[in-house]
Amino acid sequence: MEQEMVILVDEHDQEIGIMEKQEAHVKALLHRAFSILIFNIKGELLIQQRAAGKYHSAGLWTNTCCSHPRPGETTEQSAHRRLQEEMGFDCELILKKKFIYKTPFSNGLSEHELDYVFTGIYNDTPAFNKAEVENIKWMSLALLTEDLLVQPDRYTEWFKIIMDNYLHPDSGL
Repeated sequence: MEQEMVILVDEHDQEIGIMEKQEAHVKALLHRAFSILIFNIKGELLIQQRAAGKYHSAGLWTNTCCSHPRPGETTEQSAHRRLQEEMGFDCELILKKKFIYKTPFSNGLSEHELDYVFTGIYNDTPAFNKAEVENIKWMSLALLTEDLLVQPDRYTEWFKIIMDNYLHPDSGL
């Protein structure tokens, strides 16, 4: 199996190298990533429960799709590729913002990512990849916000950051 590589960047999103994904997470080095938020016509957000076999945050609920661009691939190209691979569909995506975060995990890995946040609209039932995704559901932002307050441990760290910023009136999302 071919090793998956990530693009290392500085705080200004300038490429400074590539590294094997697991090694970048062990060393907590800043690399590009993306998070996709897909809404339906009712304004509900499609969230996924990460598969049990994920290397971190397994079984937690998160945004529709997230991953890392490959070397030689733009972040938008990667977002479309992974949306198709994980959720079984593609749609128009709009880049809304970028932010940097760093989160350590109990297994010794860390996320240190420059995360591109994309949004899109989709109104059908996704045929998601069960190797990547345990479950999916559409949730209103009101119910999701309430659940994040009551049960924050059910959600990924980056999704909590996105939702905290997403619901802020000046977030630009």
